[in-house]
Amino acid sequence: MTAFRSALFFVLLQTWTLTLGTLYLPLLLAGERAVSVAASFWIRGVFILLRVTCGLSWEVRGTVPQGAALVASKHQSTLETFAFFLILGSPAVILKKELLKIPFFGWYLGKTGAIAIDRAAGTKALKEMVKGAEAAAALGRPVLIFPEGHRMDVGAAPDYHTGIAMLYGALGQACVPVALNTGCFWGRGSFAKKPGKAVIEFLEPIPAGIDRKTFMVELQSRIEGATARLVAEATGVSA
Repeated sequence: MTAFRSALFFVLLQTWTLTLGTLYLPLLLAGERAVSVAASFWIRGVFILLRVTCGLSWEVRGTVPQGAALVASKHQSTLETFAFFLILGSPAVILKKELLKIPFFGWYLGKTGAIAIDRAAGTKALKEMVKGAEAAAALGRPVLIFPEGHRMDVGAAPDYHTGIAMLYGALGQACVPVALNTGCFWGRGSFAKKPGKAVIEFLEPIPAGIDRKTFMVELQSRIEGATARLVAEATGVSA
């Protein structure tokens, strides 16, 4: 039944995306605000399809930051990629440049003010990331980064990169860690979408001004500890 429901979701998702992607084409000539509103409508439709076909929903816990903020989240699933757009109100997401080449999805993503970086560019990419984040913060927009750089399997050893520490130091803002258990329901590379309620939890902010090494240790400790707790809640199995 899970396989059938997941297949149905896939077909309906493709239909929904192709339909709106085509209708939205004139918006590629419009401003960021118009594209963001249109993207929110598409995402809400995706979540309705996900709930109706697969029985999968999600909830937010903790205090969601308002305005300019640095948000660092665990990344396990496509689910939170979509959810954060609704939760944070069109954040400036730091992502790999290759995503912008995906037909329809990438075209519109590039119009939402995302900070796309070429990870092969090394130090230059990090400087561009900081510059883009500073510009977003100046406009009062939240900056969202996945410190591990890509989706991780549930239970995989953490792999935090130092780019988040650069942002933390450059922006001079508190950092809001986010834990989740979305991968228990919609895992990386998994076609199956399992029924249940995924959780995205905003944790206590890490104050500005901490040295980078201490910050990295604290960030990983908070996110991994809370994520393990949420995974245990979803699976009934303690880490």
